[in-house]
Amino acid sequence: MPNKLSKEKSPYLKQHENNPVDWLPWNKETLEKAKKLKKPIFLSVGYASCHWCHVMAHESFEDKEIAKIMNEKFINIKVDREERPDLDSIFQKSLGILTGAQGGWPLSMFLDENAVPFTGGTYFPPNEMQGRPSFSQVLENVFKVYNENRDKIISQVSQLRTVFKDLNRKDAIVKQDLEQYADKIIQYFDERNGGFKGSPKFPQFYIFETIFYFYKKNKKEKFLESVEKLLQNVSSKGIYDHLEGGISRYTVDENWIIPHFEKMLYDNTLYVDLLNKYIQVKDSDYFKNKLIQTIQFINSQFLSEDDLLGSAYDADSEGIEGKYYTWNYKDLEFFLGDDFKIFKKKYSVNENGNFEGLNILIENNNLQFSKEEQSLICNIEQKLLNERKKRIKPFFDNKVQTDLNCYWIYATLFSSLLLNDKKLFQKNLDNSKKIIHKLSKTIFHCYNKEHQEVDVFLEDYTYFSLLLITLYELNNDQSALKNCEKIMRETWDLFYNDEHKLLQKNPKKNNDLFANPIDIFDVNIPNGNSIFLLVCNKLKNVTNDKYWEEKIELISKSCNSYISFNFSQMFSYLKILDICENNITITLHGKKNEINKYKNEILKLFMGNVSVIYNETENNFFSVICKNKTCSSKLRSIEEIKKYLEISINV
Repeated sequence: MPNKLSKEKSPYLKQHENNPVDWLPWNKETLEKAKKLKKPIFLSVGYASCHWCHVMAHESFEDKEIAKIMNEKFINIKVDREERPDLDSIFQKSLGILTGAQGGWPLSMFLDENAVPFTGGTYFPPNEMQGRPSFSQVLENVFKVYNENRDKIISQVSQLRTVFKDLNRKDAIVKQDLEQYADKIIQYFDERNGGFKGSPKFPQFYIFETIFYFYKKNKKEKFLESVEKLLQNVSSKGIYDHLEGGISRYTVDENWIIPHFEKMLYDNTLYVDLLNKYIQVKDSDYFKNKLIQTIQFINSQFLSEDDLLGSAYDADSEGIEGKYYTWNYKDLEFFLGDDFKIFKKKYSVNENGNFEGLNILIENNNLQFSKEEQSLICNIEQKLLNERKKRIKPFFDNKVQTDLNCYWIYATLFSSLLLNDKKLFQKNLDNSKKIIHKLSKTIFHCYNKEHQEVDVFLEDYTYFSLLLITLYELNNDQSALKNCEKIMRETWDLFYNDEHKLLQKNPKKNNDLFANPIDIFDVNIPNGNSIFLLVCNKLKNVTNDKYWEEKIELISKSCNSYISFNFSQMFSYLKILDICENNITITLHGKKNEINKYKNEILKLFMGNVSVIYNETENNFFSVICKNKTCSSKLRSIEEIKKYLEISINV
């Protein structure tokens, strides 16, 4: 008989509706039940494409004996981290505070009857192994300790509220050298493979996007080399899907060869964003092809509702990780016949394979191909892709997330400028209209046909605002500008926490947690506070409204106070604080048709890192670039703008 999750809309929660565990969703009714029964809570947090979430579910949550222990002794709550990132954020932090352990998914937390955590972990095996106790042992021991020490535990864990308050109090630093942190983190760069040393290996594109920003500013070659090395390795190795495009979440090895095969919308957005920035400075047909392929893949294979995009593909298909993506050597040899030789010239495959006896496709680097060979290889790749599509695809999490869709459209709008792709540009404009219409009455976090509104979080507001201000900058869209101002003011009213002088993750009025979730770290995408700061800066420049200047000052001061302690987790702030401190605007003057003639080429040069202002007049076109209230003379052509940028300004 299905449990209470059968009434939920989240694909992840519905994956557990037939578990013998009496799962309940996180809501007021569930939390009141725990209080009434005076029972501890077992909280399991994961997401639909999480491999080890599936493993623990199969091993433990589908086991009737384990389920019996859970049902008798705990209130069991299952949470989709993509629906409730605020819950995930605060309980991940709690795990570190309580146990010193590194968080991750699945997240397994034990809460008292008031929903305050007192211990936890991540994956627990069904049987004792490698120093990890069995999950049934954990359940029995936690319940015994809680039952015997209930009052003491409740009293002690209440102190967590104070701990979280203290975490959000630092002495303010007004200004500091921001580039120093890029110099510090580059010391951990993997010079052989790109990215950072060690394994598992995550691309962490948002860090390298900031490093590239500082390269453009001061031309430090080591910054450029780190970005090039990362992009080259990620784009050529096993983490990249060479047949269809797009990257996986991470690799288990340090050489980018063996991916954890799940594909997330946010990882691919960050990949596209960094490719945009790099190609704008260093033209590359190779990276342009990767950019085009990835955009085509996401726009076609991540489709969900109203031409908007779902969240992720699972790593598994038919219960086997990577089955959809890997190849048997003999099968390749038979299938390709005479073409196998040229295929092996491009891809490193062998009889023993590189993943459990099978082959993950990896490009042989630095090889040159004739046009004839390139055409033949394209045909071979298409042939293999058609063959792969006959397989059962991994599960697709189709829920549309507001923040991720806005971020994707933002990134690919700039891609369309770089590629001079008018169809892609128009597609993004059309999808922007759909999002704006969807959010016209209420902004919410995610939705699909059954799943119309799920809460709302800071990132939904800030990334929506970023998209709106970008529509203004790309098209002189005055309605988008007005809408952006409106949404940003709402953001401040809904999320600003006066005690911590920062924006919190969920609306103040909707907080159902034991502490306010003030999340200032970049996790999957640049943090909501940093994006708010960026949009504020643009609005200040466009509107000359002191309201935005006041907000910039407050948030900047708070952000600065954290950076020296946590800079590796706050790289988006480094770039955005520098943008705010070295304020650059470009004003486009002249007739509408003349502005339209030049604007795309101009906007390519800046990639969203400056503020764009429109001044439509009856005069001939010219532009003026200002930095910290010092302005250029009239610049009447793209060449003059480029020359001025090279001599006077680095952006």
